Amino acid sequence: MAERRFRRPGPTPRARVALAGNPNVGKSSLCNQLTGGHQHVANWPGKTVERHVGVCHLGGVDIEVVDLPGTYSLAGTSPEELVAAEALTDPDLDAVVVVLDSTNLERNLYLATQVAELGRPMVVVLNLTDAAARDGFLLDDRALATALGAPVVRTVARTGVGLDDLRSVLAGLVGTGLGTRGEVPA
Repeated sequence: MAERRFRRPGPTPRARVALAGNPNVGKSSLCNQLTGGHQHVANWPGKTVERHVGVCHLGGVDIEVVDLPGTYSLAGTSPEELVAAEALTDPDLDAVVVVLDSTNLERNLYLATQVAELGRPMVVVLNLTDAAARDGFLLDDRALATALGAPVVRTVARTGVGLDDLRSVLAGLVGTGLGTRGEVPA
């Protein structure tokens, strides 16, 4: 499996978290924001065709953040989709951050439900919320959290909006194992 590390970790990370989502939803921007990495970010599907790995420190836990190629399904057949599916079913993975494009939830929810069915801890990121608000989309975080059984965080990864909330949820998720399927934030 192709893997490129763009930030050398210090101590061995205690947790491994994957960023999953459809192509072009902001996974690489989110990874850069979380890890301080400088991955090239482009506005076309298929930009990330291998895993990229960085490390961040949250709540006393070193977290290895794996930026996966975009995929629409865990049953995809392209090389990028196979890389993503293999990583998401890896038993060494501690949690998944499912990144959704807030302007196109219908297309993005299929993968989110598949990841939720894996039963591992996850958090759902509603990214591009600035564009969704501008375009008049109404987002119901609570209904989405209930449907997927996972905390929901709103972000604009490009600018860093919502990243503190995501860091807080992620620290609790990997530090305590909270956020597994069926647990909904208050």
